[in-house]
Amino acid sequence: MATAGRTTQPVGHYVFCQKLPEECGQKTAKRAPVQLTRALWAAIVEVNNAVNMEVTPLTDMEIWGQEEYWSYPDGQGDCEDYVLEKRRRLMALGVPAGDLLITVARQPNGDGHAVLTVRTSHGEFVLDNLEPRVLAWAETEYTYLKRQSERNSGVWVQINDGRADAVASVR
Repeated sequence: MATAGRTTQPVGHYVFCQKLPEECGQKTAKRAPVQLTRALWAAIVEVNNAVNMEVTPLTDMEIWGQEEYWSYPDGQGDCEDYVLEKRRRLMALGVPAGDLLITVARQPNGDGHAVLTVRTSHGEFVLDNLEPRVLAWAETEYTYLKRQSERNSGVWVQINDGRADAVASVR
């Protein structure tokens, strides 16, 4: 997943950071992604499945009466709430914050969506509340727009997912 320069932070993430600044001040030194072992893969799949089963999908409007309210789910949540919980659980297992990146994408129908991208020695994988399988990012049908920086959890970077380049370059 190729990234470009810095970009705007989603407003929901900004407000989340105001409430929980420790979540957005995590710094990770420049280094290789986490080593993907069988044990880590099993933990990634388990966390994805557990959170997907434990959280009932509801919109922020249904839960909070407002758009884009990011929070840890309390039995219910929308896509970014699933992401926050998956990220929290994997960090508790020792996966560095710089390898667990909240990522914003566009679904094929045009709707916005958030997923968790896990950077590993075998590539980047997506944990998604709309898909039970953990997939390599390029195996999904999403168009990736931006994600957290791997060096600073409060900074966001643009994504050039490369799959639309051939179409986008035709004049």
